[in-house]
Amino acid sequence: MKIAFDQQVFLLQQYGGISRYVCSLAEHLSASGRADTRIVAPLHFNHALKDSPIPGRRLWLPQLPSKAFRLVDATSKFLARVELNQFQPQIMHETYFTEHSFRPARAARVLTVYDMIHEKYADSFRNAHWTSDAKRTAVNRADHIVCISENTRRDLIELWGIPETKLSVTHLAADRIFEQAPIEDTDFSHARPYVLIVGSRGNYKNFEGFLRAFSSLSGIRDDVDVICFGGGAITPREQEIASKNGLRLEQLVHVSGDDQKLLSLYHGALALVYPSIYEGFGIPPLEAMAAGCPVITSNSSSLPEVVGDAGEYFAPDDDADMAAAMLRVLASAERRQELISLGRLRHALFSWHKCAKQTLDIYERLI
Repeated sequence: MKIAFDQQVFLLQQYGGISRYVCSLAEHLSASGRADTRIVAPLHFNHALKDSPIPGRRLWLPQLPSKAFRLVDATSKFLARVELNQFQPQIMHETYFTEHSFRPARAARVLTVYDMIHEKYADSFRNAHWTSDAKRTAVNRADHIVCISENTRRDLIELWGIPETKLSVTHLAADRIFEQAPIEDTDFSHARPYVLIVGSRGNYKNFEGFLRAFSSLSGIRDDVDVICFGGGAITPREQEIASKNGLRLEQLVHVSGDDQKLLSLYHGALALVYPSIYEGFGIPPLEAMAAGCPVITSNSSSLPEVVGDAGEYFAPDDDADMAAAMLRVLASAERRQELISLGRLRHALFSWHKCAKQTLDIYERLI
């Protein structure tokens, strides 16, 4: 079976969960022995793809200046169509949402929908309607749609009335690195105990709600720091909210780095706190469970589907409930150890091998 993934996401993300999903899926499809798999992204600036062993004629651009994007995008699209017409895949798997079609003749079109965040929380995004319109176009023309969670599948049915027969669910997985011990030269040490926040923090990610809830833990907050991995430096607004609620600014620490650094952070944290109001899947809780880090998470959207019985839950719109959940974990070594044990069991249910097998089954039904 000949399978091609298009170039869209690799000119949108230098780093990111979607590009990592595509690369991981493509590599496991190729390893299955059932698929001749290519990622067709002639020009890109994505680090996951740069290191991918999947075939394809590609040029990695270390940086992509905004003024050059249109030219690079147009050139990549032209070269992608040439390569796709030469390869003639039986499955064309679109990696994001566009009104432009890259499907060669006779190829079945598959689309992955990650979430419906632009539709449910349009006010949180500039020009959300553009993304939503392109997504609807891509959804309508797809022969089949892969959803990364049951929650996303339900949203597509409820918001857009997509027929259930057109939808399948394949869960994602954490990379195997998070099952390992940190290596010494990236081992992260922090003098004080800390809770960990991973990823972007704006709007629906609910970091401001977390700061209010954490600040209310009078018996704990003075002795525990907050380390934010990724998502950009701590903003003046975040500093203002923290200070207003009684946190010292030096308690908010921003750290960036690679997966080894993140692995080390998971190993040292009292817990990962994941206050997001909405997620299509939520990879950080799965990574934390793999690494043996307790998970304290919102009870909304797909997160209970991923975390199962291995998390301490709270309502994300209730600061007091979030604070109570954090207190139950941070004040109890016994509860933290229980969550670590449950998390490792839960994490074992998700794998890229399983995701690839389920995706291959979908492809085979279409050809």
